[in-house]
Amino acid sequence: MKRILFVCHGNICRSPMAEFILKKMTRQAGLENEVEVASAATSTEELGNPVYPMARQELAMHGIGCAGHKARQLTAADYDSYDLIIGMDCANIDNILHIVGDDPDGKVRMLLKDKEIADPWYTRNFRAAWNDIHAGCTALFNEIAADAGTAD
Repeated sequence: MKRILFVCHGNICRSPMAEFILKKMTRQAGLENEVEVASAATSTEELGNPVYPMARQELAMHGIGCAGHKARQLTAADYDSYDLIIGMDCANIDNILHIVGDDPDGKVRMLLKDKEIADPWYTRNFRAAWNDIHAGCTALFNEIAADAGTAD
C-alpha cells in the first residue's frame, strides 16, 4: 500500500482538491486498495473546516465530491505514516520540514516539480489551481500506476 499525504497551508483548498482528484483516479483504475490518499494543513487556522466552497464547486464541476472532509494539521508522526508528503508551494515545503523535522527518506516534495501551485484562497482563481493540481496528480498517478504494474 502506497500512502500519500497532500499538504497546503489550511487544508481547505489545494490539498483536499489533490486528495479527491487522486482518489478518483485511483478508484477509476481499480487501485483504491493499493493507494491511500489524505491531506493536511501546515497551519491551525482552518482546523475542522470543510473544503472551501469555491474549491468544492470546482471539484463538483469535474464530478468529484468531497463530503466529510475536515481540515487537520500535519503532525511529526505523519512522516513515518506516509510514503510521500507532497506540498503545493515552497512555503508549504518549508513548513512541512519545520513540523516533521529532517527528511532522511526523501519523502517530501512539491506536487509540480517546476512550478508552485498558487493558493486560490488568495488568487480566487480556482480553475488555475484545478489545472495545476490535476496536472500534478496525473503525473503522480502515472508513477503509481507504473509501480503497481511492475509489482509482483
